[in-house]
Amino acid sequence: MSSPTEPSRTPDFLNHDRPPVPDLVVPRGVQQFHLRDKPVRGRLVRLGALADALLTRHDNHPAVTALAGQALALTAGLAAALKFRGSFSLQAKGDGPVPMLLADCTDGGALRGYARADADRLAALVADGATPSAADLLGKGYLAFTCDQGPDMDRYQGLVAIEGDSLTDMTGTYFRTSEQLATHVHLACAKTDAGWRAAALILERVAGAGGLGQAMDAEAQEEAWRTAVALAATLTDAEMLDDALPGDRLLHRLFALEGLALDRARALSYGCRCSRARLAGVLAGFGPEDLDHMAEEGTITMTCEFCNLGFRFDRAEIRGAVQG
Repeated sequence: MSSPTEPSRTPDFLNHDRPPVPDLVVPRGVQQFHLRDKPVRGRLVRLGALADALLTRHDNHPAVTALAGQALALTAGLAAALKFRGSFSLQAKGDGPVPMLLADCTDGGALRGYARADADRLAALVADGATPSAADLLGKGYLAFTCDQGPDMDRYQGLVAIEGDSLTDMTGTYFRTSEQLATHVHLACAKTDAGWRAAALILERVAGAGGLGQAMDAEAQEEAWRTAVALAATLTDAEMLDDALPGDRLLHRLFALEGLALDRARALSYGCRCSRARLAGVLAGFGPEDLDHMAEEGTITMTCEFCNLGFRFDRAEIRGAVQG
């Protein structure tokens, strides 16, 4: 089979072949859990080799790659709470050296994302050798959390100003102000001996005992939540990113004495959904003059920002939109 990134005899609008990207699945990428008879539920996200496959599609500065990895792990964890067919996305737009950060994950666990960086501004930021924070990279702007329930349902979107030094801080601001939900979030991403790894631990406080077991009075609920957060705070980045430490064992280290109950695990996969047909549809919306301007020696190249693959189209084969 020829590469779908290259022109072929198949009409572009019919060519839905998957581009040459990793066919990778992490069977237990998201481990959901709750604490019996306590108002605590959570999700442990560990991308494993999927993190390296997603993050190395772009040759970014390590600080930018780490931020993108944290966004991927966070998005995967939040998408695991979806009760419908659709997707969940996180988008940050700011005026810093990384003006765009995007990650999205479907209800089936197909995960993708990228960070767009201004090379010159980033070089100036890291010139002294210091590791920039998420706030340094993103600057001032907003963070958007979007639930897309498909074409027949309205999208739900929550917006919050970028506040705090880390993506964890920014996420906490969103949950406090938009969702009014008590949460504890720990994000980690680093390059290990096995490649890039990313992980997230998300705890949420639910009403009462989460519908499980006997009712608790308000004071007991508060104490149970404080205890769970204190235990979660002992978790290190090294533990979260250690491939040799299974997720269930990690959770038992934290919460075995608090009534840990493991729920259904969810798979995560390499989830770029680009195709020649999709990009051909985008090109068809441009007018002839715009298409002529895009063409170089009779060829238009469109690069998918997620998988960083260039799709080549013959200008002569693209009619474009009729300009009225």
